[in-house]
Amino acid sequence: MSEAQKIDDLTAMMAALGVRARHAARQLTTASTAEKNAALQNAANELRADAANILAANGEDMKLAAAQEVGQARLDRIMLDEARLEGIAQALEAIITLDDPVGQSIAQWQVDSGLDITRVRVPLGVIGVIYESRPNVTADAAALCLKSGNAVILRGSSEIQNSARLIHGCFARALEAAGLDAHCVQIVDTPDRAAVGMMLGGLDGNIDVIVPRGGKGLVGRVQEEARVPVFAHLDGVCHVYVEAEAELDMARAVLLNAKMRRTGICGAAETLLVDAACAETHLAPLVTALLEADCAVRGDAAAQKIDARVTAATEADWYEEYLDAVIAVKTVAGLDEAVSHITQYGSGHTEAIITENPAAAEAFLNRVDSAIVMHNASTQFADGGEFGMGAEIGIATGRFHARGPVGLEQLTSFKYAVRGSGQTRPK
Repeated sequence: MSEAQKIDDLTAMMAALGVRARHAARQLTTASTAEKNAALQNAANELRADAANILAANGEDMKLAAAQEVGQARLDRIMLDEARLEGIAQALEAIITLDDPVGQSIAQWQVDSGLDITRVRVPLGVIGVIYESRPNVTADAAALCLKSGNAVILRGSSEIQNSARLIHGCFARALEAAGLDAHCVQIVDTPDRAAVGMMLGGLDGNIDVIVPRGGKGLVGRVQEEARVPVFAHLDGVCHVYVEAEAELDMARAVLLNAKMRRTGICGAAETLLVDAACAETHLAPLVTALLEADCAVRGDAAAQKIDARVTAATEADWYEEYLDAVIAVKTVAGLDEAVSHITQYGSGHTEAIITENPAAAEAFLNRVDSAIVMHNASTQFADGGEFGMGAEIGIATGRFHARGPVGLEQLTSFKYAVRGSGQTRPK
């Protein structure tokens, strides 16, 4: 087959996906909550029933990824085991318990003309999700789009295609069993990267929003090339600021969790800021705890004095999303400098302050302009499931429409339902 023929065939396949998704989205708009919840429960049941096959497929993905030497952090994102697969099924069941946003009245009022106006939540339409490394995104994205009344087109990276294909199959069977169109959830089952470009083009107007989940290369390409709106974050340069009145044991526990629980996720802390007012008592124990946890430390002059294993931080380190067991450490002269540092070097994702001073905490929460700002809590709570959203389709750091975890409400827009009694507008 010639290269031109391959492109023509892929173009036709992608166009058909878009048309089917738009048709399915129209049906899903009027589906009842009971029908959508039944499909979600069916999907959870299918995942459990097909667990052995899914895990075997994931094993093949792991072998291929290991052969490509993708690194341990990436392998951890790809890997499924019984516990993680059960966690995916439980996330679907958690979404069932959440309120259906479709049709909810956001506001209602009457104007002088006597018209009754209601602002009502409606689905966005068709969501395109382009993701790398995480097979669980297949289920999370499908479930959130389904519950919020949106059709979804999924395009996972080639390194998870075996896992993603079987997880998608669970949803296709679940939708059909619930009496819904199986094309509400579709997967781009080809490793051809040209398919990504076609999705970014909108598939002839059939994709309404793109959500990328992956590394800088993928997200940067999506943000640069997409011809439809994008919900995304480029980096997760997250900070933990240990303020002057931080309790040391809490600071140590939160910091270690924020950095080391899972180093490869976007909510992992990448920079530690320690207030100069508590540096004498807090800096050495915190740096030592990181080193003892096998975390490499790149620090300023004060941090380097603590241990010979601390290497000098460069300007580039303050901007770095390591996604690994590495952290940058800096002493700051109070809250103002901490906020200034985060403003200059942060990516607008998640920041945390550790302090027993309520005024300092409130000032930090109000002044730091990131999507998620925390007090006395690990940055690794930056997750839709932990926020009570059941799951998330991604984290958005933009300022329009959605910000932070993108869950059910963020996958809806609204329209105005206007009820009158024969009113006409005067000339």
